[in-house]
Amino acid sequence: MKEKILDEILPKVKNPVQYVGNEFNSVHKEIKADTIRYAFAFPDIYEIGMSHLGMKILYHLLNEQEDIFCERVFAPMIDMEREMRKHKIPLFALETMDSITNFDFLGFTLQYEMSYSTILNMLDLSNIPLLAKDRTKEHPFVMVGGPCAYNPEPLADFVDIVVLGEAEDVLLEILEVYRKWKKTKGSRMDFLYSILSIKGVYIPAFYNVKYDEEGKIKKFYPLISDAPQRISKRIIKDLDHAYYPSKMIVPYTNITHDRVMLEIFRGCTRGCRFCQAGMIYRPVREKSFKTLQSIARKLIQNTGYEELSLSSLSTSDYTQLMSLVKNLIQEYQDKGVGLSLPSLRIDSFSVKLIEEIQKIRKTGLTFAPEAGTQRLRNVINKGVTEKDLLNSTEEAFKSGWGTIKLYFMIGLPTETYEDIEEIANLGNKVLEQYYQVDREKRNKNVKITISTSSFVPKPFTPFQWEPQNTIEELKEKQKFLKRKIKNRRIHYSWHDSKTSFLEAVFARGDRRLGKVILTAWQKGCKFDGWNEHFNFSSWIEAFKENRIDPDFYANRRRQYDEILPWDFIDIGVTKEFLIREHKNALREKVTPYCRKGCVNCGIQDFDGGWTCYGSC
Repeated sequence: MKEKILDEILPKVKNPVQYVGNEFNSVHKEIKADTIRYAFAFPDIYEIGMSHLGMKILYHLLNEQEDIFCERVFAPMIDMEREMRKHKIPLFALETMDSITNFDFLGFTLQYEMSYSTILNMLDLSNIPLLAKDRTKEHPFVMVGGPCAYNPEPLADFVDIVVLGEAEDVLLEILEVYRKWKKTKGSRMDFLYSILSIKGVYIPAFYNVKYDEEGKIKKFYPLISDAPQRISKRIIKDLDHAYYPSKMIVPYTNITHDRVMLEIFRGCTRGCRFCQAGMIYRPVREKSFKTLQSIARKLIQNTGYEELSLSSLSTSDYTQLMSLVKNLIQEYQDKGVGLSLPSLRIDSFSVKLIEEIQKIRKTGLTFAPEAGTQRLRNVINKGVTEKDLLNSTEEAFKSGWGTIKLYFMIGLPTETYEDIEEIANLGNKVLEQYYQVDREKRNKNVKITISTSSFVPKPFTPFQWEPQNTIEELKEKQKFLKRKIKNRRIHYSWHDSKTSFLEAVFARGDRRLGKVILTAWQKGCKFDGWNEHFNFSSWIEAFKENRIDPDFYANRRRQYDEILPWDFIDIGVTKEFLIREHKNALREKVTPYCRKGCVNCGIQDFDGGWTCYGSC
């Protein structure tokens, strides 16, 4: 098959290098009789998937185990899929170009709800039955994890195993059980039953759901006595001693984030009420300065990358950030290695960071005010002010930056058109600051980008009960803001409202949506996160054919006592805390972040107890 791919197909497709593997630092092993073969699948194209930090960590972790061979598989682009189907070539892994059906496990990371139809397409390309109930011992176990797995129910019909939480330990535990099961020659159900007791493992086949006359969940219950009533997420307690690769694969082609990614901590205590990641990844756990210094040195040495990115949910909250930044700049500024930070917190500390970063390569600055008015920022618990933003951008312009990106959300709970208009006004104020800086100090070119996403209510957030704006409401708000942005030096980009609508449907969906996903895929849906491939009308047809109303999931307000599809999952943050935060939002009341004192979110008592910043 390898020769057929290389000789007959690759000359006919765009960017063929993404299908050949053999990149620098990729792993190759001899496959033996007892080798456990794991295919790490990213349900999008190579350039997106290869930017994912989780894949980089788990790929090398698994391959450091003597009897495990982890390979990578991505969704082929449209032209490649066409050739594969034409020549009857199944989906293959990059390292060996072997068919996925030869693997023991196929593990998908769920980063985005709009990838679900692509998952079905990849299963079909692999000649793996789409429905879990139709698979035999000849097929790989299909596993999913990642942020969207915190509501796995829309995919319940298609997956065998769901991993909840951080996967480093739980994956190795699952594979240890598999080693023993493989020798027994038991059934698929025997293996699934044997991993039920592993914390962080959810087996959808062992549970069922009943609905009431209104279509709401009446009961979620296990089908066997040994299946736990609630599933707790897994947490890596000590990141200094947790696995982190000393090398990463260096692609031959451009990828979205083509740089060394240095994870400095996990979790977030800011408490933004729309943010799922800020809740599901609690508690905060930091890596020490010494550990990060050592990892950075090894990664730069072993990859040759010329950019180092500090990765976390809220990089500015790392307690030793200034010392770390100064150290990295001192070590790498004469070696041509740039330093990049994700979106910065908007406050005086970021101004000091800007002063340091400007000593080396300027890679652009991003700030996320999220809302245009202080009232709405209080609603979402975004603890920053307009003054904070303007102080930060003023310092950036004085330091020579010319490109500033400002991220906002539209459709937030309690939002008014005044809130939206103030987004445009805030952009104008930032631009005015540029012109107030002396010509000698400022960059010759200025570009302010205002980018808006549409609010999507997510599980395990204080806004999980809120309805999403309708598609028409979101479109009107986007048009309104576009009219208000009149300066040609301020660029406006926005996210498609129809895509956001479906994202909300599947984010809060239940098992009944599985048949909609299947029907939509049968109609040709895939790559739904890409505007050029997204076919909204096919999705609406799929809902109609299955007599399911998508508005029921996206545009309906939930009551506090309603059973939610994800209620059986324990993330440590309690529902009582989320309700309290939702009520605080409606009162426009700000909750201090955890470094200032414990807010009793529940994580302090989870899994043996935690101390966040010494405040709990």
